[in-house]
Amino acid sequence: MTNNKIIGSKSIPFRLIEQNKETNNLVIVLPGAGYTTQAPLLHFTTGLFYNKGFDVLHINYTFSRQEMSALNERDFARDVQLAIDNAIKDRKYSNYYVVAKSIGTKALNYLLDNTMLIDAKVVWLTPILQNDDVFNAMVNSDNKGLCIIGDKDSCFIVERFEKLKNNQNLILKVVDGGNHSLELDKDPIKSIEILKSVISDIDQF
Repeated sequence: MTNNKIIGSKSIPFRLIEQNKETNNLVIVLPGAGYTTQAPLLHFTTGLFYNKGFDVLHINYTFSRQEMSALNERDFARDVQLAIDNAIKDRKYSNYYVVAKSIGTKALNYLLDNTMLIDAKVVWLTPILQNDDVFNAMVNSDNKGLCIIGDKDSCFIVERFEKLKNNQNLILKVVDGGNHSLELDKDPIKSIEILKSVISDIDQF
């Protein structure tokens, strides 16, 4: 386990969970602003990839509401890239996945310009579709992608979601009644069933 911080406009802690033997597989996990890598979707995604033989890199930024409103997306993406570079500087990976939740999709649309991720498979969890950069990145992405969003999520914009269907590289899933955490309000048992099906979708991707 490696924990470190970087120097930047906002230092971002990270945690690299390594296999016992060297591997060329890496999954990078970009959490939401308040939805951490310990929250259910990302906790089980971590276990899923680790059991498949991947090293797992958690990028553990946190933002207050105030910081969120002042967030410069380019600086944010640059700081995330620095954290990634720092975490894996002594390692050689050839097979990459990136799992981004919510605000993590804002960083992801910049990160995909990096040649390192040219063939990466990408999981867009509750992407911020109202953000033009995120939306355009998804519409134009050459990366194989899986997008999962709930129809009760404020980020679910029907017209934009329909346009994503034109990108043959994207697999799209809509969770009926799902909110921004891909859960059902007031129905924890059904929410666990949704969690199971989302993790299965990621497993098959």
